[in-house]
Amino acid sequence: MGKLAITGGKPIRRKPFTAWPAFGQQEARGLQKVLASRNWGGFPFPNKYADAFAQKFARYHGAKYGVAVSNGTIAIEIALKAAGIKPGDEVIVPAYTWEGTVGPILLLNAVPVFVDIDPDTYCLDARLIEAALTPKTRAIMPVHLAMRFADMDEICLIAKAHKLVVIEDCAHAHGGQYKGRGAGSMGGLGTFSFQESKLLTAGEGGIVITNDDMFNQKLHSLVNCGRKEPGYDEFEGFLLGWNYRLGEFQAAVLIAQLEKLDERTKQRAANAAYFGEQLRKIKGLSVIELDKRTTTPGHYQYIFKYDPAGFKGLHRDKFLEALMMEGFMFDGDFYVPLPGRDIFPVTADYYPAIRERYGEAITAKHADDLPVSKKAAFEESVWVHYPYLMGGKELIDEAIEAIKKIQDNVDELL
Repeated sequence: MGKLAITGGKPIRRKPFTAWPAFGQQEARGLQKVLASRNWGGFPFPNKYADAFAQKFARYHGAKYGVAVSNGTIAIEIALKAAGIKPGDEVIVPAYTWEGTVGPILLLNAVPVFVDIDPDTYCLDARLIEAALTPKTRAIMPVHLAMRFADMDEICLIAKAHKLVVIEDCAHAHGGQYKGRGAGSMGGLGTFSFQESKLLTAGEGGIVITNDDMFNQKLHSLVNCGRKEPGYDEFEGFLLGWNYRLGEFQAAVLIAQLEKLDERTKQRAANAAYFGEQLRKIKGLSVIELDKRTTTPGHYQYIFKYDPAGFKGLHRDKFLEALMMEGFMFDGDFYVPLPGRDIFPVTADYYPAIRERYGEAITAKHADDLPVSKKAAFEESVWVHYPYLMGGKELIDEAIEAIKKIQDNVDELL
């Protein structure tokens, strides 16, 4: 019997972690008010609570307008539609992201163009964008990933030079600020998710924010079945829209959650800073450092990098398996490059616009020129979900103790 839990020893932690989603009386009161009102849905649009939340959320992030929708994937879809993305148009995206970033592009029969990530941030590498542009490029979609912003200075310069729309995927960046500007307010449009794992949640939901009045009008129409009503009826023609409205129960919960975001953001930032201090002391581990332009980090996930040389050559996945047995379920392949993923079956019979660039399907061979994404996914990255940053220094100290325990007894795993 060894010292490590995976070899029969006693685990470091057996206690439960911070419960999520967190809620209190504010959420309960909001739900009761909606229930008593008997006005539960998204119509008339925008309905009372959804409109109030959308305006508050947009202002919080420094944008003029916000349109609440039923989930984050739909937020991306209508942002693309409002931006005028059409079949055959190309959209620059990072390869290292969730399928929900790219799925809406395909749904419009447009073409995602995968670009590798910056090894210092794991976000879209702005230095590689120019080489990926073609006459068909219409938009750039950076993803503010986990705990860091994409290089919005350079991305916006490139977009301006080539007359492209920037659509920020901010599903991980609620409350974050870059050079004092809120996530989602720097490009043409910004999208957020309120799915249950997100920093701000009502179980499901999403929003698009923008500073552009015409984008705002088109977004309202697209969400409300293509209707044109006072306040969003000044654009020419009609748009084919759907019922993508957010319900009032979710909106009431989100209003209460938004009031707590400042406090939670500060708590996560303080704990993340402490976690980073401790990780830097361990041979074989390094952290994704905070860009000085980030004035407020969001910390949806904390990412550190694993080097097997610090653990006598032990593969990251074996390290994570041992760590899980010590009571800490960190993740390695939380994201992998999208081309070739089983959950990303993209073929030209369903999405014919991809044929010119990718042939009959987007496959693993299209990830061959994405070395940083592949290294992050399969060798290097360790993802720590934000509830671990809500439990205080005691929890972090236990995680560090577990990591050191594995390092000190790594021979048991070799």
